[in-house]
Formats: sequence, structure tokens, C-alpha cells
Amino acid sequence: MDRAIALPAPPPLGTLLSQGSLAVFLDFDGTLVEIASDPDAILVPPDLGERLRVLRDRLEGRVALVSGRALDDVERHLGRLDLARAGSHGLDRIHADGRPAGEIPEPLPDGVIAKLRSFARDHGLLCEPKTHGGALHYRQRPECEQQARAFATDLAEKHGLAVKRGKAVVELVRPGASKRGAVEAFMEEPPFIGATPLFIGDDVTDEDGFAGVTDYGGFGIAVGERPSERAQYRLDNVAAVHHWLEI
Repeated sequence: MDRAIALPAPPPLGTLLSQGSLAVFLDFDGTLVEIASDPDAILVPPDLGERLRVLRDRLEGRVALVSGRALDDVERHLGRLDLARAGSHGLDRIHADGRPAGEIPEPLPDGVIAKLRSFARDHGLLCEPKTHGGALHYRQRPECEQQARAFATDLAEKHGLAVKRGKAVVELVRPGASKRGAVEAFMEEPPFIGATPLFIGDDVTDEDGFAGVTDYGGFGIAVGERPSERAQYRLDNVAAVHHWLEI
């Protein structure tokens, strides 16, 4: 049986809260909102930001959003975020009060973005420049997957960058980008210190987040049917995530 499908549902949130302090780390695309063919085409409930703030208050501030998107892009969809958050696959981290949680990352060189744009144009792909990265989306051209990955890997090697892979997307980022790193950064400071953490995510990059919370005695919750080697529980889809979080 597929490991993702075999994973059980997590205990109710209320049950976990009754057992002690809990910290919740949340992916965005595919976890809180449905994935769309174009990153700008996602449908975000207009009150989702407020719902997350209610959850933050319920957990006494121990909620963090950890996304592959740049933070300014996330806030463009959710509005002002008065909670801990990490963008660019965990590289760009900010505490709930607005303080940076680590060094502010450098953007990719303009020449790299130009090459990504050119490759996307020549192959009918979508190029998504980000504040601290650049992505090639091949959801509409799945036959280009191997070519896009090979191009990104070669470009990364030439410029000392790292490659992140996800659902129909490959992205170049600065070395050190990791959702595990975001978990570690937040768990070492209040209000997260001492809490049992859990990470909810749907994609390959969320496996690092699952590993991070496991290091602190917590667990990962995979979303959807993608096989997961590190999650302990599973939720079916975005709607199930909202229901489980009671938001």
C-alpha cells in the first residue's frame, strides 16, 4: 500500500492541545490554498489571514507560515501577517513582531533570472521571478520536466546556487534554503521554545520541515497522496487541513 495513503489521520487538535504546548508550522500552496496552474491564479479565502491570526492566538503565538513563495508574495495574498513566517523555502525568516530571524538573503543575480526567462520563453514554460529565487513551472508542459530540471541544475552549478524541486516546478535559490532551517530558527526562540511542533505540508520541500519538527520531538502531517518518508500522519486535502485546524 502507498505509504502516504496508509498514514493515519492525526489526533484532533483539541486533544493535542490538552496534552501540552503545541507549535504549528504551515506550508501555503497545496496546504492552506489549492495549487493553481499559475502561482498568481490561486484562490485565497478573503478571511484566511484573519483565521490564521485566530489560530495564532489560540496557540499563544506558536504558529508559523513556511512557504516556498517570497514573503511579500504571501502577504500580497493574505494581507499583513502578524505571525512568524518564512519565505523562499525557509531562507527569509521574520518573527511575528517583524524582527528578522537570521540574515536577510541576497536576491539571485540578474543574469540568472534572464537565463530562466529565456529558457521558459523558448520552451513554453512559465518563469516566476521571486525576491530571493527564480522558478520554472512546467505544469502545462509536463513533457519538459527532465529538460527543465537539467537546465536548472546546470545553471545552479555554474552560479553556486541550490535547486529545489516541487510539483511541476523547479527553482533556483541561494544555498542554505531549507524549511528545516526555518523550524530550527523559530523553535530556539520564544514563544516556540519547549513546545511540541508539527509541520503540515504537501510537497517534496516539506519533507525538510517534517525532519525539523521531528528533531524537536514533534511530527509531520502530509497533505494529499504524495508518498512521504518522514510524515507520521496524513490529511486528504486543503479542506481537511482547514477542518483539522478548526479555522
